[in-house]
Amino acid sequence: MSRRHSFYARPLLVAVAAATVLAGTASAAPAASSPGRYTAAAALDDTYYQDAVGKTGAELKAALHTIISDQTKLSYDQVWDALKATDEDPANSSNVVLLYTGRSQSKNDNGGGSGQWNREHVWAKSHGDFGTSTGPGTDVHHLRPEDVQVNSTRGNKDFDNGGSELGDAPGNFTDGDSFEPRDEVKGDVARMILYMAVRYEGNDSFADLEPNDQVDNGSAPKMGKLSVLKQWSQEDPPDTFEKRRNDVIFEQFQHNRNPFIDHPEWVGAIW
Repeated sequence: MSRRHSFYARPLLVAVAAATVLAGTASAAPAASSPGRYTAAAALDDTYYQDAVGKTGAELKAALHTIISDQTKLSYDQVWDALKATDEDPANSSNVVLLYTGRSQSKNDNGGGSGQWNREHVWAKSHGDFGTSTGPGTDVHHLRPEDVQVNSTRGNKDFDNGGSELGDAPGNFTDGDSFEPRDEVKGDVARMILYMAVRYEGNDSFADLEPNDQVDNGSAPKMGKLSVLKQWSQEDPPDTFEKRRNDVIFEQFQHNRNPFIDHPEWVGAIW
């Protein structure tokens, strides 16, 4: 069943636009990044996104696929250290912020034990059967730190509104075939799913990942629910934490970007 939520006002940090932007190629030397600092999308349009600007629909999707496929790939072990940087708590550099619970937790308290944090695949790895192989299984644009038990509760469910609230993660809801994250990260989840759909098009030995408007997709390379994800992206626009995260991935690790963080309007231009 479906419910409507009032979205929380998200805290705004002062953003300082980067004066220099890495030009087009992913091999450029990375620049330093820090909490509260992110690259202005307008500057990227003249460099990184120059082949996508002005396009819509399938043409835009194809252009973005070409752009963001130029990336450095990480091993699954390297993901641990990447997440400690990408999801660092702006208020405590020793901690990461967990995606669904919002809890700030020690970077070193990671693993598989109860109360620890582990690596959540937002695009569930069984949807396309890519596991933890280098590629979609290690792409930190959709990997986030999360409480071990909450990660298990989400499992490989699609995303939709509705269900019962999680006692160990208030604000999150689940039922037999879907998971609804807390309001503060609904847009983040949507943009991660849509990034994966553009990045992995079936031409690199992995499945063609695509969103659809249903749940209970099982092992099919599909993830729903598209109409809900589009609504979440619109109602919960990128905040400073998400923008900084995009920069850190670009500058320090994969050297590619999530275009829907830089240009949220491209969600509607493609889907």
